[in-house]
Amino acid sequence: MSFFTVCLLTDHPKHIKTELNIVNNPQPPPLSLSLSLSLSLSLKLARKRSQRFTYLAAALISSFAVTSMSVFAVYYRFSCQLHGGDVPCSEMLATFSLSLGSAVAMEFWARWAHRALWHASLWNMHQSHHRPREGAFELNDVFAIINAVPAIALLSYGFFHQGLIPGLCFGAGLGITVFGMAYMFVHDGLVHKRFPVGPIANVPYFTRVAAAHQLHHSDKFKGVPYGLFLGPKEVEEVGGLEELEKEISRIRRSRS
Repeated sequence: MSFFTVCLLTDHPKHIKTELNIVNNPQPPPLSLSLSLSLSLSLKLARKRSQRFTYLAAALISSFAVTSMSVFAVYYRFSCQLHGGDVPCSEMLATFSLSLGSAVAMEFWARWAHRALWHASLWNMHQSHHRPREGAFELNDVFAIINAVPAIALLSYGFFHQGLIPGLCFGAGLGITVFGMAYMFVHDGLVHKRFPVGPIANVPYFTRVAAAHQLHHSDKFKGVPYGLFLGPKEVEEVGGLEELEKEISRIRRSRS
């Protein structure tokens, strides 16, 4: 409760001054308004939890399916050859070497595609990732399906054929698959919190990766970094180490 004075001056020769003390009583907001705001907030939180659960279920089911099929394919492909007596060491070495190589190469492919395609001619699809998400999924998720097509094709060809070339194709498809799963857990889970990732969040380097990707969304360095796992190195190359450390500190404070 507060008081204030109103002074009235008249043209009377005696300049009579009248003082009025007015009580200012701010009224609390109506109860119906408070209930409406509370209900709106509750519905928003419930919708967000539902969306996270939906994406988590999709991520777990797809991860389990892909992992199971990959393990089965690797085992079945080489176990059949081992029964013949001669171990195809060169083919196995080529397969697993290309698996590692293609997984690393995918980081550079993703960096180039992100800059030259997603932020250019394919921006109409990718911009859904740079806006507040409405629902469990976004149009940008289509890129994950697009990248899965060559992986499935390479794995299928390598699985149903024998020899060095099919072995290399099988390894390339396996590497793309491994990269895709790692990208989903780090990018979608850790960085954008579309589902919980557990102990992955406590890995120091992944915290740097998350901080670097947040700088990409802030557009402080003209979109850099465009890569994910080597994002911190990209930020350092453009002189953004100080901003990177600030973002890392902010992330750590938010977790504590």
